[in-house]
Amino acid sequence: MGVVNLNAHPERRPHEIFDRVVERRGTDSIKWSLFDDDVLPMWVADMDFPSPEAIIDALRERTDHGIFGYARESQELRELFVERLARLYNWNVSPESLVFLPNVHLAFNLVCQAVAKPGNGLLIQPPIYFPILRVPENAFLKSQFNQLVETATGSYEIDFEGFEQAAKRSSIFLFCNPHNPVSRVYTREELERIAEVCLKHNVIVCSDEIHADFVFDGRKHTPIASLSPEIEAQSITLFAPNKTFNIAGIPSAIAVVPNEDHRRAISGAGRGLVPHIGIMSFVAAVAAYRHGDPWLSELIPYLERNRDALSKFVAEELPGVQLTPVEGTYLAWLDCRNVIAEEPHEFLLQEGRLAVNAGSTFGLGGEGFVRMNFACPRSTLMEGCRRFRDALSRR
Repeated sequence: MGVVNLNAHPERRPHEIFDRVVERRGTDSIKWSLFDDDVLPMWVADMDFPSPEAIIDALRERTDHGIFGYARESQELRELFVERLARLYNWNVSPESLVFLPNVHLAFNLVCQAVAKPGNGLLIQPPIYFPILRVPENAFLKSQFNQLVETATGSYEIDFEGFEQAAKRSSIFLFCNPHNPVSRVYTREELERIAEVCLKHNVIVCSDEIHADFVFDGRKHTPIASLSPEIEAQSITLFAPNKTFNIAGIPSAIAVVPNEDHRRAISGAGRGLVPHIGIMSFVAAVAAYRHGDPWLSELIPYLERNRDALSKFVAEELPGVQLTPVEGTYLAWLDCRNVIAEEPHEFLLQEGRLAVNAGSTFGLGGEGFVRMNFACPRSTLMEGCRRFRDALSRR
């Protein structure tokens, strides 16, 4: 595909690299093969940018070796990730605290089954990443919903009174920060209030932080477990290189589990069911965390500019549609309730040939919304915007 090497072309401006459109049809991409060829897919959360050249080189080198046997766990990855936590978040954990798992989706299901008992309550804050809504049924737990509250600006806040009431009925809280789909990056003050309630009611926190690297406008991501030794001992935090470096097809996840009893429970729950990570996943993850940050440092401002272009287009060209302020992730949460009476994702697919996620799949508070992935070349984003506008014009 002729991938552009950011490091090999210092004279290139970053936008020239991420502006480049790479054809993905015919590559067995779920994102690009689910719909007809005339549909522009802006739904599932994978980016339309080639991964960092360092990852591609590392995979190529391993492929050239020609033998793909069983992999032992990577001590190098342990050391790299522990160093990353200390450098980015001033959070010091031992290498033994890390548990490698195939992906975050599997991880939060495994954690809830490992540390909660059937019939316990699971606290969830919808609208939320829709696989999280299936965890109670998978783990034989009782859903305890505390719906996020829309503000006058279209942003979302936690109803802390409702949160505490739900915590009293729960043994575990499945947290999402940065939040998918409403794009909140929770402040330290909010995290401290969450931690206080969870400690008070002995609620374990399983925190999905897969979008931790996507925070905008100078914000800082804070892992909730990093706040204090007390909440750290009561937390299981999930990270992955998959979203950050666009390697979802070579997945891995890292659970930070400082509590030894929790690690033992997770290991026992997964025995015989959860496969070990393959060699290529370790190769990709090591290359990502050792060499991928220069690429990432150029990607984040590009995504910010995409977000700003989308925000401007919505304000000027899509009257009645409201974009939730995007503090993190590369997922836009768009309120279509004032302009589209039917299911908006179906309307946009039929009238605009634009594929976005249905807000209703994200649970309570999602009806009338769509989720739109803006991690793509600017030209692709603007084409999606125009399709959105033209669909509305045909109403």
